[in-house]
Amino acid sequence: MIRIVIAEDQGMLLGAMKSLLSMEDDMEVVGLAKNGEEAIDMVTELKPDICIMDIEMPIKTGLDAAEALRENDCKIIILTTFARPGYFERARKAGVRGYLLKDSPIEELVNSIRIIMDGRRIYAPELVDFVYEDDSENPLTERESQVLELVAEGKTTKEIAAELFLSAGTVRNYISTILDKLGVGNRIEAIARFKEKGWNK
Repeated sequence: MIRIVIAEDQGMLLGAMKSLLSMEDDMEVVGLAKNGEEAIDMVTELKPDICIMDIEMPIKTGLDAAEALRENDCKIIILTTFARPGYFERARKAGVRGYLLKDSPIEELVNSIRIIMDGRRIYAPELVDFVYEDDSENPLTERESQVLELVAEGKTTKEIAAELFLSAGTVRNYISTILDKLGVGNRIEAIARFKEKGWNK
């Protein structure tokens, strides 16, 4: 029997997935989590074979949970609406065994679970295409990345200057260069793009 934990913050979808997977003779849903932190606790306590995880969840995301469970024997499948190359790259680095999109038919998920239990990996074809199409190299230098991470922490130009032993003018120049390189109009968009691409790891 393949023991499964499902982590999904949308209650209706969580219930539907449990019902559909429980209809399979060789599968048993042993736990339901509503956020990444609950998923980590359940996997640690219940020791399931598979954990199916959404990405966008409160407290901890599915990617945070996958990274935390990297050394665990449980095989992680990310099931998400987001076909984003940055997310996919981060999931691969976290050692997830499957990355599927939510609009896939349930039969595809069921087959993927069995294939992953046989020791193979399953990635949605759209995502593999993305990786080859997308230039996922971080265009920022190490110092520019450092400045943007401090911006993301909510630090002011003055605070960043003090922390990095730079002048406020130099920090402003860095931020201007960052916006230019990322092709965005403001700091918020820069942070969003940086995280979406998975460059903040």
